[in-house]
Amino acid sequence: MLFQNVSLLSVGFVLPPLVLTSTDIENRLEQVYSRLKLPQGRLEGMSGIRERRLWEPNTRISDMSALSCHRALEGASVSANDVQCLIHASVCREFLEPATACRVHHLVGLPENAWVYDVSNACLGVMNGAVQIAQLIESGVIQAGLVVGTEDCRGLLEATIDQLTHDANLTRQSIKPAFASLTIGSGSCAWLLGDSRVFGMRGNGLGASIRGAVAVARTKHHALCQSDTDAAGSSMQPIMNTDSELLLEAGVATGATAFELLLQELSWNRDEIDSTVCHQVGSAHRKRMLETLAMPVEKDFSTFEVLGNTGSVALPTALGTGLQRDYFQPGTKTALLGIGSGLNSIMMGLEFGRVAVRG
Repeated sequence: MLFQNVSLLSVGFVLPPLVLTSTDIENRLEQVYSRLKLPQGRLEGMSGIRERRLWEPNTRISDMSALSCHRALEGASVSANDVQCLIHASVCREFLEPATACRVHHLVGLPENAWVYDVSNACLGVMNGAVQIAQLIESGVIQAGLVVGTEDCRGLLEATIDQLTHDANLTRQSIKPAFASLTIGSGSCAWLLGDSRVFGMRGNGLGASIRGAVAVARTKHHALCQSDTDAAGSSMQPIMNTDSELLLEAGVATGATAFELLLQELSWNRDEIDSTVCHQVGSAHRKRMLETLAMPVEKDFSTFEVLGNTGSVALPTALGTGLQRDYFQPGTKTALLGIGSGLNSIMMGLEFGRVAVRG
């Protein structure tokens, strides 16, 4: 799909205060590593992830999402009253019902006539929400909307470490499905989208023009990365089983198809693309994806090395971090290369103007 009047006005994000290194995790698994004769440094060596961040215990997801939304609004000097849609789109949420978006809507002080709901699609939730808001803006239903997510990795990390520590039958082969769960991190990010005609006239700048988006679903691969149950709610202690090797192969193939569709949809050539942002899984995924797409790694911006894989907010936060570091310059084109378990891929094309960022 193509968009003519939709801009990414600002990005607001929050990084958790606690740093957990891959070495810290391996130290907690010292007995397991010793019994299975696994080398220290394996986790960082295989993933490229040196550290990830955690929220303080008892941090509420909705509080952090509200803070990200406030930062996005402040960055673009847009009033909460102008926002007519709020989508909460992370894997983590506070309740089975109501939608976590309800408390975020209340905390941010958005108007009563706003569309308010949750979206869940693994690591693609925020991008899904952005596309939905873009459609509402393009069709003239709303003038601005917020999509936000907050991921909290503490429960999954603790449950995974506990399971590995107490599994007396664990082998070098059976530990593999737990590997991806040790690479995740926490974070929060909000994107503010608006009608470029309206907000350009207000002097807020045109932001990054969202030119279009495509989606590819290869759902025959839905079993390659699954949690055991719907563990939303107070416990938030799921166990994930991930076939990392098959997921890498299937994900790259799905992404390659999506990228070709994006080029066709936007009438872009590879040489026109000034930068890319992949989903922040790790070094192996990034390398294989960019090689397959014939895109240079020098043009790609990544954060997984120090933030880990933060799920639905991984790519959105990487974009915000790049903006904060002036990586994306006005007049340039960027491709956002989203991949999520399921398998799904969503890719978007942006042309940059001035985009506000608060982190």
